[in-house]
Order: sequence, then structure tokens, then C-alpha cells
Amino acid sequence: MARYIRILIVAGVLLAAGTISFTEWSFKVTQTPELATDIKTVVPEYSYNCITKQGVLPLDVDGKLHVTVWNIYKQQRDNWQEALQEYSAGSQLVLLQEANLTTGLADYLRSASWQVTMANAFKFLDTSAGVMNLSKTSANKTCAYLSMEPWLRLPKSALFARYQLSNGQELAVVNLHGVNFTVGVEEYEEQMVKLERALATHSGPMILAGDFNSWRQARLDIVEAMTGRLALHEVKLGNDQRIKILGQPLDHMYYRGLALIHAEAPLTDASDHNPIIASFKIKPMQSSVAKQQ
Repeated sequence: MARYIRILIVAGVLLAAGTISFTEWSFKVTQTPELATDIKTVVPEYSYNCITKQGVLPLDVDGKLHVTVWNIYKQQRDNWQEALQEYSAGSQLVLLQEANLTTGLADYLRSASWQVTMANAFKFLDTSAGVMNLSKTSANKTCAYLSMEPWLRLPKSALFARYQLSNGQELAVVNLHGVNFTVGVEEYEEQMVKLERALATHSGPMILAGDFNSWRQARLDIVEAMTGRLALHEVKLGNDQRIKILGQPLDHMYYRGLALIHAEAPLTDASDHNPIIASFKIKPMQSSVAKQQ
């Protein structure tokens, strides 16, 4: 909570004064969504909007899928790597928010066996920041999305990916970092509408997860209306240590077309957010005859 209050105060003072701009802080903001895959360096090659791959392998293992979602707080805590290794152990998919592509993170990614996709929200001192997918197999298709913070004038990013499953279906996954500092909810709703339009084109299994910044009931109402239209269910957490602001949790995971086995949000001091870790079972795909009956 203290972090959010400090950011609001600093941003308000600087913007009101008009004497310090974010460009003077060496921020580089792109208006076009861009993403990079298989990141090996701190200065990756970015492509615009979407990347498609052929001949990908199923994401799940023997019909089981383990997913970790975590705002990693730009790796500002010394023990971020140990915590990431612990929470992602056994996962086939890790959805990170506030990933800061420093030398330390790039070194970790090179040594790990992840396929990496990052949506660049902005660059600070030529270091990319945004959401990042770590997966055991590549996605069939991944697209980046940007939504501008109206006060800070820095974008929030999202990734929409389709992964192959062993039952022949595709799993649609959205990794989201929600617009945060707004007076009303218009900009927040615009971000959700863009992502809902993308998800509405998919008829199969789906996961929507990330740091929603849902610290206000009006924001949560928008999320619940969207997930209702998409027929998504929120995971039930056995150990719910999610960070809350004004009584509302910021991080969420929603799903459909999968069988939830277990989910929890353990406590950590490696970030200002606690991760969500969930296990799913892949449902057999129904035949056309079964559907007709």
C-alpha cells in the first residue's frame, strides 16, 4: 500500500509542476505493440504486434498443466531469482509482470530451459520492461498489446498467446498488467475491452491472469463482467496470501475448459506481490457425435 501511495504522490507532484518529464528520465515509450521471443541478451530484437511459429509441441505434460503467475517487481529484491526458481519448479507456463530485462534476468533466462516471449511496455536506460511469458514449448501465435497510463504516460503491456495442448485443442492465454493510476475507470475498461475482443475469437480452453490492479470495486466490476461474458471461472485459492489494496486483491487467475486441481498464493518477500500457482488437468476433447447427443 505504501508503495502505491508514494508513486501517486511523486507522479502528481512532478506532473503538476511540469518541470520534469519522463523523457528526461531516459524513458523510451513506443506507441506500437512489440514483442521478442527467445531472449538471449538485454537488447533483444523486437518484432511488431505478433509472432507465429510452426510445428510446436504440446504445452502440457501427460494431460497436466502447472501455471505460475507473478509480478516480479522489476527484480528489485535480492532473492528474486531463488524465489522464481522455487515457484516455477514443475510449471510449464510462467506469466510474469514487471519483468525488467536486466543483465541478471537475461543471464537467468539463458541458463534456464524456457521459451521466452516479452511484450515491451517501455525502456528505461535502454532496458526493456513489461510482461513476459516463460513456457516449456513455444506458442503457436503470440501478440502484444499496449495500454497507456493516463497520468504517468507509460504503457502497460499484455501478451495474448495460443499454446498447443495434447488433446488437440489450443489454449488461449492472456498475461496482463492492468492500467493502474486513473481517476475514473475509462482507460481501465478500454484495456479490458481490447483483450476481451481478442479472447472472444477463441472457442477453446482459456487462461486470463496477471496483475489486474483491481484495487477498486468499480475495476473489479469491469473484470467480473468481462470474465462472465467469456464464461471464465476464478481459481479458488487454498492459501490466499495475495496482496490487497483497499481490501481488493490485485492479482487474479481465471480459466475455462480446464479442470482445476489445486491453486495457492504463497507468501514471499522476493517481491511486493505474492505469486499465484495453479495446477490443471486437460479435459479430453469431445467428439462431434458426443456434442450432438
